[in-house]
Amino acid sequence: MPDLTKAAFTEAARGVYVIAPTPFMENGVLDMESTDRMVDFFLEKGADGLTVLGMMGEAPKLTLEESQAFVQRVLARVQGRVPVIVGVSAAGFAQMGALSEMVMGDGASGVMVAPPSSLKSDEQIVNYYSMVAETVGEQTPFVLQDFPLVTNVFVPVSVILKIVGELPNCVCLKHEDWPGLTKVSALRSASDEGARRISILCGNGGLFLPEELARGADGAMTGFAYPEMMVEICRLHAAGETERARDVFDAYLPLVRYEQQPGLGLALRKYTLAKRGIIAQSKLRRPGPSLSATDIAELEKLIARQTARLQHLN
Repeated sequence: MPDLTKAAFTEAARGVYVIAPTPFMENGVLDMESTDRMVDFFLEKGADGLTVLGMMGEAPKLTLEESQAFVQRVLARVQGRVPVIVGVSAAGFAQMGALSEMVMGDGASGVMVAPPSSLKSDEQIVNYYSMVAETVGEQTPFVLQDFPLVTNVFVPVSVILKIVGELPNCVCLKHEDWPGLTKVSALRSASDEGARRISILCGNGGLFLPEELARGADGAMTGFAYPEMMVEICRLHAAGETERARDVFDAYLPLVRYEQQPGLGLALRKYTLAKRGIIAQSKLRRPGPSLSATDIAELEKLIARQTARLQHLN
């Protein structure tokens, strides 16, 4: 596949970069038709970028060939309209380098790397990301994924600032520390005092999005079955309509909260996307959890109540 015209991904990235799930057919095969619909849906809802093969994209369950085929399908559908970021976290640098070279050659705008759980000291974290920068190449923008609840690696503000100061191709922090609002404030204070300012895009399903934006975050890089909620909140916040942004957030909060259940969140998100007609199946590739009848009944009730709240809000 030839290198497509790619949208730039820089320190100025802002808005909503939707973390895309990977659609599968009932037999576990990649569902490319659903992938097309999903990309169209995210773009129609106002996504400023897409991130694929993240932790919620079931990346470790895909072969290298499947990863490339999925990324190529997404890129072909996007056609350079927005940046596409690809998760390339791997157990070793050889695999990371191969995947990074492959997706950047296919037209991706940047890559995302989470730290391995083996990192125990600040020095180890800095050294690791120095090797990441070298492995993906100095011309490849990368996202530092800070998600200690999953990686078990806590990256202090001082370490982030050192990485940002030493590695020019680190252009974005995917902030998912929890609690972590103070970290956003500290990073923005540092940039106000002269440290290089990079984009901060936040995760956790948008659960703290209004507060993160108020602290200086540039937007969200996360998933939710209703990405239009995050897009609208970012738009309203940028326009100074912060109370209206909170009204929108409040209308979706029960669903945001329910979807954020550890271990079950992706299954809930895929169920809702299938219900909305975006993907054909809510299938997770094994191993993965299944929703019980009670889970589904609760989710259906929350969806119905959310629909009623939106009618009142509008």
